[in-house]
Amino acid sequence: MSEQETQMCQRCGQRAAHVHFSRVVNGEKSDRFLCEDCAREEGAFHFMLGPQFTVQHVLGGLIGNGPQMANRETQAAFEHSCPHCGYTYRKFAESGRLGCDRCYEAFQNELNPLILRLHGRVQHRGKLPQRGAHDLSVRRELDSLRERMSEAIKREAFEEAAEIRDQIRRIEGGQAE
Repeated sequence: MSEQETQMCQRCGQRAAHVHFSRVVNGEKSDRFLCEDCAREEGAFHFMLGPQFTVQHVLGGLIGNGPQMANRETQAAFEHSCPHCGYTYRKFAESGRLGCDRCYEAFQNELNPLILRLHGRVQHRGKLPQRGAHDLSVRRELDSLRERMSEAIKREAFEEAAEIRDQIRRIEGGQAE
């Protein structure tokens, strides 16, 4: 499916599927794509229905703050808002959704620790394709090294930059370490 096509709900076939379930039973994986209405009707959110399981409670454990705001600093972080859409971090903690694409930048200090805990890294890498995975891996490594070299130059750490430059040259010449 191309990026432009939208996955339709497998139950009603009328609305876009925003809920994706992967289920593994006896070693066999099955995927199901449902719209939010159909997922709710099927009881897919039953684990979150009780008052003890609001999105704020679930995210609160990951964020490091339960539903109770512990201090003024924490309270201020929750009132921080996106300058583009006005969405607050508190609304994110309550709903699990951001207001716009610029919220990622506005809430970067709050989101990065959460994303790191959930995914093990902050930068999205995606899955590597079977073919060309090595080439893609090398390109990513070179990009990372070039970025590190640029940062070293900005810090005027020229010896470090020269070492990184030499490492880049070895990789480009097919002589990876």
